[in-house]
Amino acid sequence: IGILGGSFNPVHNGHLMLASYISQFGPVDEVWLVLSPCNPFKINDEKAPDADRLRMLQLAINDSSVLKVCDIELRMPKPSYTIATLRNLADEYPDCKFVPIIGSDNLANFAEWKNSSEILDNFGLLVYPRKGFDAHSIDDTRICVVDAPEVELSSTFIRNSISEGYDMNFFLPAPVYRYITEKNLY
Repeated sequence: IGILGGSFNPVHNGHLMLASYISQFGPVDEVWLVLSPCNPFKINDEKAPDADRLRMLQLAINDSSVLKVCDIELRMPKPSYTIATLRNLADEYPDCKFVPIIGSDNLANFAEWKNSSEILDNFGLLVYPRKGFDAHSIDDTRICVVDAPEVELSSTFIRNSISEGYDMNFFLPAPVYRYITEKNLY
């Protein structure tokens, strides 16, 4: 099971395309989108409330057979560390094998992650391409590079565009966009 963590503020079509691609064409059977309430690298990042971001994830995933929503980090101490999430998932689901999914842009600072060696040794990494960050030269059997399509779309761009009155209908799943407009988020 691939673990794609994020603040998903909001979840957008780029997130879903990536997760869907990895679950269908990558080395995992499913991808779980893990909602992070507090990224240790983004402590002062303003977000929509956890409940709204969780609901948007649920609306986006709907009844997918390969994508799931996971709220485990909402029940854990903050800030959320990937190693703690992976340990808790492994304890809660002992019959499953989990692997975190990160963008190639995150490899540069991966050594700064809490217990990064333990993550690599016990869980490995799935790495997807990000513009300007080549990962194909990595020679580490614990790291699997997936040639997923590059989607240059960010939640920051979407939030800013919504706040400026732009129509983001084609950037977000329709139920998520309706939810944002109904709740007047961003």
